[in-house]
Amino acid sequence: MKIAITGATGELGQFVIQALLKKTKASELIALVRNIEKATELKNLGIEVRHFDYDQPESLAPALQGVDKLLLISANEIGRRTPQHQAVIQATQHAKVPYIAYTSVLHADRSPLGLAQEHRDTEALILNSGLSYTFLRNNWYSENYLASVQHAIETGILYGSAEDGKISSAAREDYAEAIAVVLTSTGHEQKTYELAGSEAFTLTDLAHYLTETSGKKVVYQNIPAAAYTQALLQAGLPAGLVDVIVDADVQTVKGAMYNDSKTLEQLIGHAPLTIQEQLNAQFVS
Repeated sequence: MKIAITGATGELGQFVIQALLKKTKASELIALVRNIEKATELKNLGIEVRHFDYDQPESLAPALQGVDKLLLISANEIGRRTPQHQAVIQATQHAKVPYIAYTSVLHADRSPLGLAQEHRDTEALILNSGLSYTFLRNNWYSENYLASVQHAIETGILYGSAEDGKISSAAREDYAEAIAVVLTSTGHEQKTYELAGSEAFTLTDLAHYLTETSGKKVVYQNIPAAAYTQALLQAGLPAGLVDVIVDADVQTVKGAMYNDSKTLEQLIGHAPLTIQEQLNAQFVS
């Protein structure tokens, strides 16, 4: 059984590789990467590395020869994902790979998130391809919220536009473990999994956790989306990333980040890390 992973040197991809190595041999894994030089550590683990560039369609089908299962980790260039994913799906068909797993977004079919449309497009392409598939609809990564906590602790204010919207985020490593379970076991074909953390929180809760962990008072301050956008731009974040961050908060108010199915917990066989546990680990380290 040969399992190929796209974006294998990316943040999620590396966690997926680690999770897979606990369930299968390195010789059964194929890392598909844009930059071979960045995959030295994977080679050293005994994993086969193949060049795979979404923007070079001719490179895709040859790299998929002999693959039994393909994990398509969604590309990171928002706005270009649909044609890139389409090229991968077509190459998967040409290479006669029988099965594809795709990392989509929570409730992709009805999510109000701006970036959900590309996931809907990709899911439709896979459904129309005739391939056997599994859709892994991941909710937001908790790491997305933890990236800015140091600034919040320093200023005493956690800014956002999510009001009291509930967030069921989870750690990348827990999503990765679920992916590894699906890729190394049976019964997941033609299924869609809505994956999210088992415990929800609000940004007010997060500010409270920050206070507890750091010993410094942090409060959540909700501000209008336009003001939040300006603040993030002034902080030097790229406009495209700012749009995604602000949209995520705005849609959180509408329930876009909340899920209570506990499907992730059921797949991995244990409770996912809570954001509070991740925060504690971040401070300890």
